[in-house]
Amino acid sequence: MSKKTPRIAERIERFRAHPSGYDPHYLGYFDCFNAGLYYEAHDVLEELWLPCRGQADDFFYKGLIQLAGAFVHFQKGRLGPGVALLKLAVGNFVRYPSPHHGFDHHSIERQIQAWILQASAGASASNPLATGPAPRLSLALWK
Repeated sequence: MSKKTPRIAERIERFRAHPSGYDPHYLGYFDCFNAGLYYEAHDVLEELWLPCRGQADDFFYKGLIQLAGAFVHFQKGRLGPGVALLKLAVGNFVRYPSPHHGFDHHSIERQIQAWILQASAGASASNPLATGPAPRLSLALWK
């Protein structure tokens, strides 16, 4: 058992019997992300993603993990790594129809492009977390 497992279990407990039918880790990811807990969002979804690598949702979950990871970097003021992860996330999302598992990644891809431009604008680059509202992801809760 991972050292992270008890913390992750605590984060997802309230989603275990959620009527949407989504995996509690998936719902926990969105909950953590929207609370600005990007590191925790990464960890929660990673526990779902690792066993399904090489399967149909591999790159979708990887894209969500990369999206959260980008904002971990932005929280630490590291624009370059944040931008790199945003680009990787988009590359993974485009493999899937939108919405996928209730997540309209097309709408967030437009926002990601704006964050990439903002954070990589040379001398005038700025941290998306420092200049605007924190990102929020929406999920259609019914399969």
